[in-house]
Amino acid sequence: MKKIISLLLVVFMVVSFAACGTKPTTDENNGDDVAATLKFGMGIVASYGDAKDADGDTNGECKAETTAVAVLLDDAGKIVDIAIDTTEAKAAWTSEGVASATEEVKTKYELGTAYNMAAAINYGPQNDRNGDGKVLEWFEQIDAFVATAKGKTLDEIKAFVGEDTYTTGDLAAAGCTISVGSIMAALEEAVKNAAASEATAEDTVKIAFATSVENTDATEEKEGSVEFEETIVAAVTDKDGKVVVAKTDCAQIKVTFDTKGVATVDTAAEIKTKLDLGTDYNMAAYGKKHDGSDGAVKEWFEQAAAFDAALVGKTASEFASLADADGKGTGDLATAGCTIGISDMIKAADKAAK
Repeated sequence: MKKIISLLLVVFMVVSFAACGTKPTTDENNGDDVAATLKFGMGIVASYGDAKDADGDTNGECKAETTAVAVLLDDAGKIVDIAIDTTEAKAAWTSEGVASATEEVKTKYELGTAYNMAAAINYGPQNDRNGDGKVLEWFEQIDAFVATAKGKTLDEIKAFVGEDTYTTGDLAAAGCTISVGSIMAALEEAVKNAAASEATAEDTVKIAFATSVENTDATEEKEGSVEFEETIVAAVTDKDGKVVVAKTDCAQIKVTFDTKGVATVDTAAEIKTKLDLGTDYNMAAYGKKHDGSDGAVKEWFEQAAAFDAALVGKTASEFASLADADGKGTGDLATAGCTIGISDMIKAADKAAK
């Protein structure tokens, strides 16, 4: 009898502990359902393409591609929402080492049909993997990827990607037939970085870029360069357009060349974002407050975190108030330690929150 009572007591304790550890789905105060919160993460992969020297007749050039993915994940690791975009920025220079003007850098999704994938006759038979003779535009292929990925885990999506990085199975059948190597690398990073948030399945995740370009001609003393600064913001917004959670990062991509138009950039070099660099970005050691005053300057990742926190609860129309006339963090944001130029952050956040 004592053994039976002891066993019942153990069972009762286990059940009680499990119940205490389970997240309630109903608000105990008013009986309303409480939506489960999701993990939020962003991943970025940037790389150089091949570099070509200038030869007198044609300019030298080098492309740099940056792919960003943002996700919302449930407790089982299934993707509830996902956003994907890519920029393909091209640096160009003459055989005298003079940097050429760079066209406005738009993401592939922003370009839409102007990216012109479907019309590229020689794009390659590998993109007709579903055998219907039709290649969708890039943004349509991404829409197909997004639709297929929802409700699946990272491992389940990986099962639809071959060793050659081209899609198979459900992804190919949906019309996403491009190489997805960079997308999968960024997705894997986003899943790995995903952290608890206040976002729910009712919310929407978007990702946006703001790109600035700085050109420097080559001299006998110094290489010329074209430097792209890709500022990326992933934002989750609720039904009213208010930001629930956000993440900001930046990739600085520099292409160099000499006075004879010869590319000197190491295209195999790893490109780390400012968040990846962390303290190695070294802003605190070399930075100065924009008003010239003394005092500690926070690292870039700390300033970006303050910016992200300032976005929460605001709609896109309210973001401009975060910067002063010089485009630097102001008011509560400056007090929180974000004193750098945030114009591109605001541009990207504005697009991500709309």
